Amino acid sequence: MSISKSKSILIIALFLFSSLLVQSKILLPSVFSDNMVLQQKTNAAIWGKATAGKAVKITVSWNKINYGAIADANGNWKIKVATPGYGGPYSITISDGELLVLNNVLIGDVWICSGQSNMEMPLAGWGKILNNEKEIADAKYPNIRLLQAEHVTSSFPLNDAKVTNGGWQECNPKYIAEFSSTAYFFAREVYEKTKIPIGLIHTSWGGTIAEAWTSAESLKKMTDFSAAVDKIQKLAKNPSTVSYEEKLQNWVKMTTEKDSGYQAGETKWALAETTNWKSMTLPTLWEDAALKNFDGIVWFTKKVNIPENWKTNGAKLNLGTIDDNDITFVNGVKVGETIGYNVGRTYTIPVNLLKTGENTITVRVFDSGGGGGLYGDAKDLSLTNNTTEKISLAGDWKYKVGVDFKNIETKPYEENGPNRPTVLYNAMIHPYLQFSIKGAIWYQGESNADRAYQYRELFPTMIKDWRQKWGQGDFPFYFVQLANFMQIDHSPVESAWAELREAQQKTLSLPNTGMATIIDIGDAKDIHPKNKQEVGRRLALIALAKTYGQKINYSGPVYLFNKVEGKQIRLTFGNTENGLKASDGAALTGFAIAGADKKFYWAKASIQGNQIIVSSDQVANPVAVRYAWGNNPLCNLVSNDGLPASPFRTDTWQGLTFAKK
Repeated sequence: MSISKSKSILIIALFLFSSLLVQSKILLPSVFSDNMVLQQKTNAAIWGKATAGKAVKITVSWNKINYGAIADANGNWKIKVATPGYGGPYSITISDGELLVLNNVLIGDVWICSGQSNMEMPLAGWGKILNNEKEIADAKYPNIRLLQAEHVTSSFPLNDAKVTNGGWQECNPKYIAEFSSTAYFFAREVYEKTKIPIGLIHTSWGGTIAEAWTSAESLKKMTDFSAAVDKIQKLAKNPSTVSYEEKLQNWVKMTTEKDSGYQAGETKWALAETTNWKSMTLPTLWEDAALKNFDGIVWFTKKVNIPENWKTNGAKLNLGTIDDNDITFVNGVKVGETIGYNVGRTYTIPVNLLKTGENTITVRVFDSGGGGGLYGDAKDLSLTNNTTEKISLAGDWKYKVGVDFKNIETKPYEENGPNRPTVLYNAMIHPYLQFSIKGAIWYQGESNADRAYQYRELFPTMIKDWRQKWGQGDFPFYFVQLANFMQIDHSPVESAWAELREAQQKTLSLPNTGMATIIDIGDAKDIHPKNKQEVGRRLALIALAKTYGQKINYSGPVYLFNKVEGKQIRLTFGNTENGLKASDGAALTGFAIAGADKKFYWAKASIQGNQIIVSSDQVANPVAVRYAWGNNPLCNLVSNDGLPASPFRTDTWQGLTFAKK
């Protein structure tokens, strides 16, 4: 078949489909379809479009009541139907003279599932969770139903969402493979323990910020976001004629021009005199070293001595992961560059570039936000050759700042991208506000970690915003605390991720919230933990206990208060009915202690009932304790049933992300 003929057939098909839509009397939003779940024991709204002035009638197979409404001047109608306790399948018939029937409808509990990539992470595809093939093959749960929202942004609230697969589908291997693994394992656990049909509305987007999921009205009450919301709404009415790509290219070009490591387009620091450069021990995020709250360009360089008998054939330079982007030089010659904060760097060094004796390795690191620097494992920072000889590059490097982004024009944001205030709320939350739900589960925070203090206000604002907009009171809102990630913290450090976890923990002050702590199941090299089974299970434990009334434990030990007793500090914990223990049966780890100088040292910790005694020979007069405070802490405090204690600190000293906007 010719391409032109194929196009003609497609155009005719689209025309016929469009004509059918025009002629259709009843139009329903995408949240209504065969296989759907309606919330049990409520007055569930059903709404849509019809001819203005037409009478719309609804009958449902679970009762004998006739429901009706008249479409208004714009054709809008809305009818509330009483739903019984869980059960089904049922049918719903909607008529304005012509019938539209929704079949295989269940009555159960509907959960909104949202956040960024760890909520989005599918069982298969790019996710490939633990045992994904078996999990997919076993996912035969016809009483769990799936609705998958597409990625859409909008500067103003939309009334309908775009969804995949034609609407709701039964949970089976075909449809679960690309669905949220966290949401699925949450639903599976709840269903197996309650037998209540579960409807999952999965509406998430990887790499997104919490303010994107919050309404304009609520964000305008926060001084950090009010101007940005106004700008977005104005730009929507008067869009820019310059593309985001062009703006970003111009900005990157400007950062290069401002970079002191360049001169007239030449890389003068690729092989520089470093007498006046400062020192930093690598690998590390530079926020954990000398460059607190720094975004910009930093040049790192190291002298490396190559022995006479060392074979330079097949030499490779291994730098591990770098946040965000790098350009790397050996003896002044560029050997590679990579874009991406979570990508391992291995560069092949051209023959004859390395020489016996002193060589210079230089890495230009570009970081536009959050952590920055060479942060992988020390063992990955090395030179290797064909004979597996290895020269470690971990340790002391010289560094110099090329440009501080605080001193230049702000990076442009994508006018149609998802990381803008309110645009995901508008397109991916607002369309569901009339649909009755049981509650929400949320997995997000990574993209806000460099503004953790701000998140203390933003996250509760978002939760209260959703509750107010849904109009169902303080419905259950359960969320996942950030996992352990990045290189293991071998000494006590400041950490933006620890501060974000603290902001999440503080959000538990809101009523009817719960937090799944997963500080024990993360991955140093992967921001997306593969064990989503346990993530979903821990969320489900909260729901089973707090929403479904089951008498089970759903949380690890909870820090309550402390008392200084001479050279030690006594910590008291709640939720200890099941006892305290170390998960591996060894000594407790993850505790650090400090005096008034704010310098933390690893501490000894011992369990006494529901208390833990913390001390260190290096701190004679302790004033503060921190536990699991870091990006990827080694920690092992759990309840007797294995649920981990959430990271905490007893001090309120100003952190890395204080005042970051």
